[in-house]
Amino acid sequence: MTAILGARRRNAELGLMILAAVLTVGAYVLASLGHTSSLPANVGPFLAIIIGLLVIAHLATRRLAPNADGTLLPLAALLNGLGYVFIARLDHKLAGLQAMWTALGIVAFVGTLFVVRRIRDLERYRYTFALIGIGLLLMPLLPVIGRNINGSRLWVRFGGISFEPGEFAKVTLCIFLASYLVERRELLAIGTRRIGRAVVPDFKYFGPILLAWGLAMLVLVAERDIGSSMLFFALFLSMLWVATGRGAYLVIGGGLFAVGSLAAVKAFAHVHERISVWINPWHVANGNGYQTIQALFALSAGGIFGTGLALGSPQRIPEVATDFIFAAIGEELGLLGTVAIVIAFVLIVGTGLRIAMRADAPFEKLLATGLTTIIGLQAFIIIGGVTRVVPLTGITLPFVSYGGSSLLANYVLLALLLRVSDSDSTRRSTAVAEAVAA
Repeated sequence: MTAILGARRRNAELGLMILAAVLTVGAYVLASLGHTSSLPANVGPFLAIIIGLLVIAHLATRRLAPNADGTLLPLAALLNGLGYVFIARLDHKLAGLQAMWTALGIVAFVGTLFVVRRIRDLERYRYTFALIGIGLLLMPLLPVIGRNINGSRLWVRFGGISFEPGEFAKVTLCIFLASYLVERRELLAIGTRRIGRAVVPDFKYFGPILLAWGLAMLVLVAERDIGSSMLFFALFLSMLWVATGRGAYLVIGGGLFAVGSLAAVKAFAHVHERISVWINPWHVANGNGYQTIQALFALSAGGIFGTGLALGSPQRIPEVATDFIFAAIGEELGLLGTVAIVIAFVLIVGTGLRIAMRADAPFEKLLATGLTTIIGLQAFIIIGGVTRVVPLTGITLPFVSYGGSSLLANYVLLALLLRVSDSDSTRRSTAVAEAVAA
């Protein structure tokens, strides 16, 4: 029964991967036709590379995680492929780098599946992952190697290579939090003090929230990035809530973050400027609202159906390949294209939460919840920033935006999520088979 279930999922995955490859190559051809009115000379090699990378990822999943969910990898491949098409349409130099990072991301995906055969083994190294995560998160603050780019100090440069360590920190900290909360969830869930009609945990158990809050505020103030601080703190609160079922943590944590953010807005000019751009980009005196305004114009020009691939002018947005690629998609594919991107992320989040709900082991349940939360929150923060729902940040749109660190980290994240799915499905199928045999 286990083999039959695995074969069905892998065959469905293969069909979806083929569909993702066809859509990617079709979009690449249309973008070239819109730009030069001729078929690209490299469409054959491009098709071969795309199919080759997808085949490698699929075969690795078939061999190393045969019972894993069959929709996550095709959805990630589709987002990655469409993102690459837009990056190639905007900047050929970045397209070459993105192709290299995509290949390395697939290697990281396969390597993670190969190394992490039992997801529960990660639980034993919780404090190692905590130290690595905190070290990566604070690394940009180091002198010499830390880099300030576009107002945010999120980058590290070694030699000729720059990367964003926070992208990897989110995965390692998620593993630590899942392991820590499994061990302490009962203590954190017990209500021992009464405040009015509410029974809340002892105040000493709010220490983890205060620690996470302090770390988030350090990122907000020292690294000048609202999005990363919001992402890490929201990740911690969501996992804490799932582990304990205590809504008080959400209320208190949200209040702490609101107070800290308000204080940062009042005390630090760069944070105040981000909020000013969010509220009214037209009235920012130094012109820092220019990108946001151009993104709104791009989304407006796209309308419902878009101007067509390579027929718009998204290059007017300075950071269009990274922070504002969603606006480029909105201009050339219109509302339908942006809705398709949002639906893809909704499907990824829904699938991840389904994996978390089905998982029997508490560590696997919390880990799947945290990994899914990272993808969902990151997509919400950057899409919300482009559309002015929330303040704009430098967070990348997972699998879509240009960025090597983001691609590598997200493919590792995807592999861990598939490993959780495979482990749970294998246990369930084995239990059913043993029950039938008995």
